[in-house]
Amino acid sequence: MSSSIDGSFAVVAAQDDSVDNRVMTTTIPEQKPAAAPETPLQRQFVNFMFFRVDRAFRSQPDDVKAQAKRELAEIVKRYTGPLMLLPYSTVGLKANVDFMLWRIGYETEPLQQMAADINRSILGRYLDVPVSYLAMTKHSQYVDEHVHEAQEGRRLRIVPGKRPYLFVYPFVKTRDWYLLPMSDRQRIMNEHIAIGHKYPRVKINTTYSFGLDDQDFVVAFEADSPAEFLDLVQDLRETESSKYTLRDTPMYTCKRATMDEILDSIG
Repeated sequence: MSSSIDGSFAVVAAQDDSVDNRVMTTTIPEQKPAAAPETPLQRQFVNFMFFRVDRAFRSQPDDVKAQAKRELAEIVKRYTGPLMLLPYSTVGLKANVDFMLWRIGYETEPLQQMAADINRSILGRYLDVPVSYLAMTKHSQYVDEHVHEAQEGRRLRIVPGKRPYLFVYPFVKTRDWYLLPMSDRQRIMNEHIAIGHKYPRVKINTTYSFGLDDQDFVVAFEADSPAEFLDLVQDLRETESSKYTLRDTPMYTCKRATMDEILDSIG
């Protein structure tokens, strides 16, 4: 008796003195349980909430100010968990704002609940919110030809690099941009992306606001030095994509800080 096995079947040849019988049997491959479908990554809500402190707060008694600051610090601490929260100081860097909270989460409810708690707080009586940008994460349609590890535009989750500076601004394209053929837009964006690769230490976080807020995108650049970001923006002004920019202001220069440092700076 001899046998041979090829993949999923076996052939057995049997011989006796009078008859040459050949019998073929087929063995069914072992069925593996179907793999569970991958759960798609949940997209994030991203909010940049800027605060201005009324100067009347600075004239309050010291004990009132101390209590108000402790209460706000406790609110921020309580929502760090339900949200990813990063505080930044803008004191002395922009006339109409004093600090900013970069808030990231998977639902809008914690964003609203936190804002309501701040409104009900002592310091909330003296806080204005001149600017608050709302956006979401989304895959970019232009980065397929420029893929590398942690490629911006391919991430559905913001992973702040904790660099000391953050530069935030709303961004609106012209309607003519969206009427261009996709091949033209890709060619133009290839040049734009190549400029960005000249500044590897400047990390861009692009989020999308279509239908959610007044801009198309909110762009946040993390950098170690303002000079790096300045040079990058100047280079981008000379690209073809720049002529399709309708609005990219106001721009906010933000410095990473602790809540204690921020609260100490407001008076």
